[in-house]
Amino acid sequence: MRGNALRLSARGIAVRTALVAVVIFGTAAAIGGGSLFWTAAAAFTTCFAAAALFRNTMPLQDRLAAPVRRREGILTPRALLAALPDPVVVVDRRSLVTGMNAAAQAMLPTLREATPLSFALRSPDVLDGLEAVLRTGGQRKVEFGERVPIERAYEVHIAAVETSPAADDGQRGAALVFRDLTAARQLEHMRVDFVANASHELRTPLASVLGFIETLQGPARDDSTARERFLGIMREQARRMARLIDDLLSLSRIEMHAHVQPQTPVDLLGIVRHMIDTLTPLARESSVTITLTAPDGPLSILGDRDELLRVFENLIENAVKYGESGERVEVTVATSPGRSGTAEEVEVTVRDFGPGIAPEHLPRLTERFYRVDVADSRQKGGTGLGLAIVKHIVNRHRGHFAIESTPGEGAAFRVRLPLASTVAPAE
Repeated sequence: MRGNALRLSARGIAVRTALVAVVIFGTAAAIGGGSLFWTAAAAFTTCFAAAALFRNTMPLQDRLAAPVRRREGILTPRALLAALPDPVVVVDRRSLVTGMNAAAQAMLPTLREATPLSFALRSPDVLDGLEAVLRTGGQRKVEFGERVPIERAYEVHIAAVETSPAADDGQRGAALVFRDLTAARQLEHMRVDFVANASHELRTPLASVLGFIETLQGPARDDSTARERFLGIMREQARRMARLIDDLLSLSRIEMHAHVQPQTPVDLLGIVRHMIDTLTPLARESSVTITLTAPDGPLSILGDRDELLRVFENLIENAVKYGESGERVEVTVATSPGRSGTAEEVEVTVRDFGPGIAPEHLPRLTERFYRVDVADSRQKGGTGLGLAIVKHIVNRHRGHFAIESTPGEGAAFRVRLPLASTVAPAE
């Protein structure tokens, strides 16, 4: 509508200009009495007036369209590719790379323009899908994975791009968009592993309890000695299931409130002392001595007392159970500058002197149900969730949890938490 109005306006101005030119020409001719001089002067004047008017009227549409052309010039294909967060590669009908963005260059370091895509991407499924799209048009969706330098999974959307109005003139290209599925696949694997592990941990003691019940109802119905022994085993298996369920519920509650930092001042040193006193009888039964090295006075942090008790219960109890061959457990509490060099923190280290942990196990110790020795862990009443709970509680308190170990020299578990005086108030 606007373009039509502009054309009508320009046409009207042109008509008015022609009328003015005729008037000027006639007037000049009348004054000159038809002489050649005045006729030429009138013609010159008419042309000059028409040119001046048309200079201000006819280019009006072009002048209005110029800024649009300049704005359109900014949206170049390279600018659009650079703005996309996912890796994108554009190829021509011969599968030669004609464009890419920085994400694609980072994913495929050997990717170069004017070279075949197969030089940088060695995936038969993707290349076959690309060939089919270039031949028949349409879209394809293909998955492929990488194993080096790290394992990753991608979903590739391949779509035909027509470079001319005709679809069969041999000028068809294609765009490949890579969507990273690695995080989603890892979450899915974690969910599947969690369900499988939880089911296995519950199924084993449950099968044991059911088996003993059937025995007591059958052959051992009147055997008082067997009945007492079986009831004792059933009680231990039931306690194992109860511990596992308690740990699962605790982990669920902690994850539910992981984004909410506790704001209650608590004495961390008092919590550590309380847990050492609670676990001293267990340590005495295992011939293990627990020692504490700590400064005088309270060390106040913002935290949840019950959750922090759970942290140091798990760490000290594990040190007693798995490091009993070292006959001692050292607990050290000290203050130190924060990792940023400004905020002061309190560090609690629980060290045992047992067999230690091999380096390949250290990165996975905080995973759910991960155990270095499954049989030994179950024999000692472990659920495989203790260190996962510790990690989540420490993260909720905006702290840091680290594990250090050398085989044959024991292991050290360090918890660093910000002191209350250095914690920024929650918004």
